Amino acid sequence: MIYGLAEKLALSRKKNKLSQAQVAKHIGVSPSAVSAYELGEVTPSLEILMKLANLYRVSADYLLGISYPRESVALDTSKLTKQQLVALQNLIDTMR
Repeated sequence: MIYGLAEKLALSRKKNKLSQAQVAKHIGVSPSAVSAYELGEVTPSLEILMKLANLYRVSADYLLGISYPRESVALDTSKLTKQQLVALQNLIDTMR
């Protein structure tokens, strides 16, 4: 079993307000299979994993616990006006 996968599957289903039966119908498996995935008893196939990621609108990387280090981006703000700096800071704040 892939560490954390079962928990992320259950959490993603609940966030989308779906029952195990509804998920099963969407991805073409039995409700007991969905339960087994969420309990960590069975690892879903790659095909099923992709269907689950699409259904939950998350990446397969998220479900698998794969993360990539963020690259730092340097921005030269020396030529920006005070008004532009404030606007840029507001934009950054809304993305956090």
